[in-house]
Amino acid sequence: MYVKYPGDLFLRVLKSLIIPLLTSSIVSAIGSLDLSLSKKIAARSIIYYTVTTFCAVVLGIVLVTTIRPGVGIERSAQKKKVDAKIVLTADTLMDLGRNMFPPNIIEATVGQTHIHIKVPKEHEENPRFKNDTYNLRDEYPFWDFEEVLELRSTNILGLVVYSIIIGIAVGQMGQRGAPLVIFFDSLSKAMMIVTGWIIWLSPIGVFFLVVAQIMEIDNFATLLAQLGFYFGTVLLGLFIHGLCTLTVVYFLCTRTLPFKTIGGLTQALATAFGTASSSATMPISIQALDDIGVDPRVTRFVIPIGAMCNLDGTALYEAVAAIFIAQRNAIPLGFGHTVAVCLTATAASIGGAGIPQAGLVTMVMVLDTVGLPADQISLILAVDWLLDRFRTTINVMGDCLGARIVDILSKNDLKGIPETDKLNAADHELVEIIKDDCIV
Repeated sequence: MYVKYPGDLFLRVLKSLIIPLLTSSIVSAIGSLDLSLSKKIAARSIIYYTVTTFCAVVLGIVLVTTIRPGVGIERSAQKKKVDAKIVLTADTLMDLGRNMFPPNIIEATVGQTHIHIKVPKEHEENPRFKNDTYNLRDEYPFWDFEEVLELRSTNILGLVVYSIIIGIAVGQMGQRGAPLVIFFDSLSKAMMIVTGWIIWLSPIGVFFLVVAQIMEIDNFATLLAQLGFYFGTVLLGLFIHGLCTLTVVYFLCTRTLPFKTIGGLTQALATAFGTASSSATMPISIQALDDIGVDPRVTRFVIPIGAMCNLDGTALYEAVAAIFIAQRNAIPLGFGHTVAVCLTATAASIGGAGIPQAGLVTMVMVLDTVGLPADQISLILAVDWLLDRFRTTINVMGDCLGARIVDILSKNDLKGIPETDKLNAADHELVEIIKDDCIV
């Protein structure tokens, strides 16, 4: 506990920057661009996110079906106990929609909405529900549903959607919305200055976070003996995706290699590994991309959305884990089930919102789609804390390389719109408004 304290303070400060930086960056980026250009940048970003995430899932499926890490594992391997929970795919997707449009934007800063499925009252004392509620949904189709606001869990998705809508509205207002663009641009720059201060402390914070987590392991050798092939398969997939797939995509789009860009992302990647959170790393990612010359308008548009939607590492991990669980339980998966895992893992990774260990939540959705026992997640929890750090690093790398690709592809479009034009016009209009008020 005491060893982790400096790391906790570092993480708390980073998380405190997320909301003001995310909202101000998106509004100022979209508001300062022409709507047609915003559409182009958004389209390029979405295509990149979809292609890389799908490639990550396919790579994971190929590796896990080739290496077959779940075959031959002892069923008696020690499992970490987790609380039973009922998760339905339909409700998970509906929760995603609910959180996209929060009823109260202030509420979205402190909580997410989700449907809690409760055991029917007449079956509350049934021991079967207490031990395993994952696989009893078909036997008892009538459930009690309750909409719950989970506090202390920021609704990143709702804030992003709201910020995009406000940014589009401000952009359509023309010069009348220019003062608002100035406000959000100034707030974004102020938050980046604070981020610069925090960067100086990141090596210390990351060090204590990782050391504290390692100290919690009882017997690392035994752990790897039980789950070594699974751990190695996921790790191999992440490295291949990061060093090969993303490199190929980057080269095809820019005709250059990404190694110089990756070299400038060292601080962001180290922070991603230490915090295991794409959202917490977002301020440092933006700062790193600014330093290597990416247009701030692209960075502030692409990175916040990428931290929420572009989770290549998480998608790969979910595909590998799902098939690993099937192999361990000797459950054959046909071509149709494999395709379902592929599509569901791609879709589920979008809802991860960049929070630590969000993959465990969306994993239940993937397993439910193909009818696999979701309680088997407890087996892989033992090594998830470390894999979470590696896959978050790949997530952040993918976001940053995507921003660089979009920046290069959008150079000609951005040349015709100098970054300061709209802000200078806004400054001039603001002065005129003040003069008019003084005369009155």
